[in-house]
Amino acid sequence: MSESGIKVTDRRMFTPDGELRDDVEAQEERRPEDPTAQSSPADSAPEPASPPQEPRPAQGPVGDEPQPAAFSSAGPESSPSAQSLGPGPPVHFAEIVASLAEPAALFMGDAALPDGQVPEDLDRARHYIDLLDLLAQKTQGRLDAEEQAILEDILYRLKMRYVQKRG
Repeated sequence: MSESGIKVTDRRMFTPDGELRDDVEAQEERRPEDPTAQSSPADSAPEPASPPQEPRPAQGPVGDEPQPAAFSSAGPESSPSAQSLGPGPPVHFAEIVASLAEPAALFMGDAALPDGQVPEDLDRARHYIDLLDLLAQKTQGRLDAEEQAILEDILYRLKMRYVQKRG
């Protein structure tokens, strides 16, 4: 077998056992914190692209963590129907209801996908109707009159349409 001038370097961060490799820890320590600092030719090699990772929720019980100020119901500007998460438009309860009602209608065959297909799947439609029903149960007595009316109306219409489709 003849030797070629190719050198293979394992750049994976973790061992097959899932442990951080020792040479990766050394590279992290050598890396300058200041982005304007001079770097050696070895440090200027392009980093392999890694897919963006979504933040993971905490593993503990839900009640242990304090809620961010945007979700807190304290304060004069706080409204149960609209919450602001920072820059951008406020979030409304009706949007949550609509985000669960839309797939239910889609799976009942009441809307077509952009490619023209009509995905009728009554079991999936029932799942979204059940999610809306659970939302109604869990928010009982906590919604204002308008929010309650929106949720009840959507649920009534979806349930009637489901019964009609199920035949």
